[in-house]
Amino acid sequence: MAPTASLSALCLLLLAAAAAAAAGARVDPIYSGKLVPDWSREPKFKLQNFSLNRDDSLQLLSRPRDVTRRKLGERTGVIKMETVQQDDEALVKLENAGFERSKAVDSAVLGKYSLWRRENENEKADANVRLMRDQMIMARIYSVLAKSRDKLDLYRELLARIKESQRSLGEATADSDLPKSASERAKAMGQVLSKARDQLYDCKEITHRLRSMLQSADEQVRSLKKQSTFLSQLAAKTIPNGIHCLSMRLTIDYYLLSPEKRKFPNSENLEDPDLYHYALFSDNVLAASVVVNSTIVNAKEPEKHVFHLVTDKLNFGAMNMWFLLNPPGDATIHVENVDDFKWLNSSYCPVLKQLESAAMKEYYFKADRQKTLSAGSSNLKYRNPKYLSMLNHLRFYLPQVYPKLNKILFLDDDIVVQKDLTGLWEVDLNGNVNGAVETCGESFHRFDKYLNFSNPNISQNFDPNACGWAYGMNIFDLEEWKKKDITGIYHKWQNMNENRLLWKLGTLPPGLMTFYKLTHPLDKSWHVLGLGYNPTVEHAEIDTAAVIHYNGNMKPWLEIAMTKYRPYWTQYINYEHSYVRGCKISQ
Repeated sequence: MAPTASLSALCLLLLAAAAAAAAGARVDPIYSGKLVPDWSREPKFKLQNFSLNRDDSLQLLSRPRDVTRRKLGERTGVIKMETVQQDDEALVKLENAGFERSKAVDSAVLGKYSLWRRENENEKADANVRLMRDQMIMARIYSVLAKSRDKLDLYRELLARIKESQRSLGEATADSDLPKSASERAKAMGQVLSKARDQLYDCKEITHRLRSMLQSADEQVRSLKKQSTFLSQLAAKTIPNGIHCLSMRLTIDYYLLSPEKRKFPNSENLEDPDLYHYALFSDNVLAASVVVNSTIVNAKEPEKHVFHLVTDKLNFGAMNMWFLLNPPGDATIHVENVDDFKWLNSSYCPVLKQLESAAMKEYYFKADRQKTLSAGSSNLKYRNPKYLSMLNHLRFYLPQVYPKLNKILFLDDDIVVQKDLTGLWEVDLNGNVNGAVETCGESFHRFDKYLNFSNPNISQNFDPNACGWAYGMNIFDLEEWKKKDITGIYHKWQNMNENRLLWKLGTLPPGLMTFYKLTHPLDKSWHVLGLGYNPTVEHAEIDTAAVIHYNGNMKPWLEIAMTKYRPYWTQYINYEHSYVRGCKISQ
């Protein structure tokens, strides 16, 4: 059916709802969710919470008198509609364009704010509640028409009735939740709608208004999505005041210590291959403390665990001081400064060499500076400091950092350990170098999502449907690493990507390439991801996981963290600690 017919039918339905409301009849509503209180009344109408798809429009009735007799909820029946013919070819094209543009709206962004989503309908909502909500939808449309036709008295009356209905409706989901005055206000609204219908009845114009709503909502959602992306990326790259304060205070106190008090015990364990060794590279003291604390609390034999922490020179003192004050029980810990690795220089490391080039500096620090939030959203992520930090690329040099170890478990600093991890050292990697949890679904997180397969260097060497895997918890066989020259493979691809033609940013794409066909898939219960971006991760899945990972922008130490997942992280922080309390870090 043509879009024109669908919109016209919707127009007739809404007019019929108004007529029924004026007569005091109870009609089945379209929607039972919240409405946006502040709608524009200009011709370019911006209805933030409005979404209509063709499936819904095809189910609307073509004749107003049918509306009061039949329920919209009976969607299993086939409802016939008469095709409305229009000779205006330009109008038809505009309607089609409106529908096509509305399809492009990201449903994930609209989420629960879509008026027409069935899962948001409250089946328990009583007739008066639903009637009042329908009345408000119609009243808003009429208010736009009234203002555009200079019927200001009617326009003001409609606005007044809308406000009254909003106050009466509140959060009500059933008639019993409504105040006693609600029925009188519904009748008053019905009378105003009847009056408006008599003065403003114009189905074609209402069709135009609805089309305008769709197109305006489309543009607004696109703009807000860009702004949201920009702001979330900005928040993700910042350091909260409390964590910055903690690092500064710890650093000052560390350098006030005498040299002999700066040493950790059990240094003889650092190169013992028979113990369980962890690599943790971080510049976040609080995050690193959670990783260590959660690992030790859940370890069966803590005295056999050795933590190798590497940080930058700005946080070296703070990281040392924290673990000197809060030693991990019987476990061994050692903190190093990445700047002390003199072998890690631009003559050896391609990333450092590339960062010295004028082109790379222009790309990361100056290029494409945008003046608006939405315009800069796509560029900010490329200038995130983590992509420039050697702490992020140090994972490709594990045998050089720990030459005497056979195996090591690599952990990101945005994870929480919930079970004993020693079983990972017993996993047979079958000659592979990397043990990791795969992340691909039916079409997600496969190689073609990370790599540029239009480049022959990629298309000739990799399968676009190969399954991706996750960094964050990886068991590495360092003996196999050395035999297969993994670092050399990484250098090869990194050198070829100097102009960013193979992949854009990050360490996962080169990791996928470097460990291609050298990765052993671990059981998914070892590592559950998504707590930093995916609100649909089930608590049951989290509770059974050995490691949970806050990958994404919504890190648990940031204000933008998802509150329902944050307690898994905060339980390993002592908020009564003098340094934590002094820096006003709270749950």
